[in-house]
Amino acid sequence: MRKKQINRKKISILTCCLDDWGGSEELWARSIPYLQDMGNDITVYKNSFNKLHPSIKHISDQGVDLIELNPSLFILNRVNRHLSYLFNRIIDRSFHIESVRYLIVNFRNNISRNRPDLVVISQGINFDGLHFAYECLKLNIPYVIISQKAVDFYWPQIADKEIMRQTFQNAKACYFVSYHNLHLTEEQFGVKLPNSRVIFNPIKTKRQPLKYPATTNGFNLACIGRLFIIDKGQDILIKILSQKKWRERPITVTFIGDGIDATNLKDLVNFHKLTNVKFIAYQYDIENLWLKYHALILPSRSEGLPLAITEAMAVGRPVIITNSGGNAEVVEEGITGFIGEANKYSFDDAIERAWESREKWEAMGVLASEFIQNNIPKIPEHNFAQLVNDLINEKPTLSISHYPNV
Repeated sequence: MRKKQINRKKISILTCCLDDWGGSEELWARSIPYLQDMGNDITVYKNSFNKLHPSIKHISDQGVDLIELNPSLFILNRVNRHLSYLFNRIIDRSFHIESVRYLIVNFRNNISRNRPDLVVISQGINFDGLHFAYECLKLNIPYVIISQKAVDFYWPQIADKEIMRQTFQNAKACYFVSYHNLHLTEEQFGVKLPNSRVIFNPIKTKRQPLKYPATTNGFNLACIGRLFIIDKGQDILIKILSQKKWRERPITVTFIGDGIDATNLKDLVNFHKLTNVKFIAYQYDIENLWLKYHALILPSRSEGLPLAITEAMAVGRPVIITNSGGNAEVVEEGITGFIGEANKYSFDDAIERAWESREKWEAMGVLASEFIQNNIPKIPEHNFAQLVNDLINEKPTLSISHYPNV
């Protein structure tokens, strides 16, 4: 544990992740040691923490203060988070100031007392944390916004749009994980964001091709990600695999991960009586996992830029993906992977092209690894820490024309 010293700057991180941990957590979490070494003390805010989770325990052991905005019994709170998330995403889809007022008040009271030098708002989608960032704006506390995803079919509501637009415009910086997400956000809010920048998430694997598995017993595809149909589109892939041609080919797809749609997806597999589909829990040893699989397949409906893609490419595996979010920004059709749209017909065509080129997969994987080596920063979390540290040493000049009553 690091001892806190005087004259150090204070950085607060607010994470909007509703799960215990997710890919969107990796960037800020892995930047913490670098930020501490640069002379900053870190506090992390979240609705609630599962302090038994190894990643959360790790950041706590680093001397980070963990503050829960909604402390409660863990199991009950986890259920409430998922129910609230589904309601917000599917039924209401508004900014939800009322539904999160208790959390906002707790956050505002905390940062008002502690007066951090900078607040990092880590969003899952491009406006699920703006109500917290807006409190920083009203308190004249500098903040930056990370958006890990933007969705073409999920737009801000008109009643809240001006608040959100001002919040983006007055941020010290707005970070996005793909150009798609940046440009879509500008379109959704009808404003250019000159304070924006595209950054990358950390890659937890080595950047060299792993030994390619034998194909004697067929080809194994890994579909890595949350079991969450709205975003990840696993239902599209299952419907494709139900076709006669895929039943008869020596190909197996393994869904790797956990999520609220696990039962729905397993029911769909059983409904189609598929024998070439498996489910396993999330695997922490990514490199060992990829020794067993020949390619990545992702039928996503919406994305930022998934770690699953960059990590698979880094270890020398081609990818079969949809043109969602920033996916296609790092993949070259027929060279390092295959790209389709997020529907049964287009994605089936992409898988068919991949199947016809299956003898080239190993060589494609080598090119994919070279692309990652040449185009993705070696330590993105250090780059991010440097960006934040540079901002924290500048005096803020924040202004806003008016504050709507919130």
